[in-house]
Amino acid sequence: MKSIFHINIIRTPLIALLVIIGTGFMARAQDSRIQLTSLDHLAAKANQTVDVAIDERLIRIAAKVFSDEKTDEKEIKQLLTGLKGIYVKSFEFENDGQYSPADVEVIRAQLRGPGWTRLVNVTSKKEGSVEVYLLMNGEQIGGLAVLAAEDRELTVVNIVGPVDLEKLAKLEGKFGVPDLEIETPKTKKNDDK
Repeated sequence: MKSIFHINIIRTPLIALLVIIGTGFMARAQDSRIQLTSLDHLAAKANQTVDVAIDERLIRIAAKVFSDEKTDEKEIKQLLTGLKGIYVKSFEFENDGQYSPADVEVIRAQLRGPGWTRLVNVTSKKEGSVEVYLLMNGEQIGGLAVLAAEDRELTVVNIVGPVDLEKLAKLEGKFGVPDLEIETPKTKKNDDK
């Protein structure tokens, strides 16, 4: 019979290895979901707070509401079908300086992680900044994040799962996703001469 001490010496490193491997797989699966809880303390300072957390289960339920017969609703339903989550935190403040650069940096640090690429960075002294990030899984978009920081407003949008940028515009104004001013390509019509 082996001693308990001997079994624990073998079991402890084995358990540690399994935890590390399991954490790696979980991290890879969760890569496109950014953690927004670091911003929760801002709710106490804000005049208005929007906090949306729609996981995959709720997305499936919401997709059932949209009709397959109406073109706009059908496109939204198709976009929702592949998504794993929609997460939004938005804060509007009465005064400037209610959130710190450190609050924004916590989000940016996550978006510097493997696979994330900054697609858009617009900065204006009068209107603040807007940054759009994509998580690339090979040639496929695996997630999207938008960070909009103004003097009196801070908004973070995180869409988890495969994103079709052309169809994304259909989500603006729905499920707490703000108007991101995404323009869809206009189709050319043949004019009669």
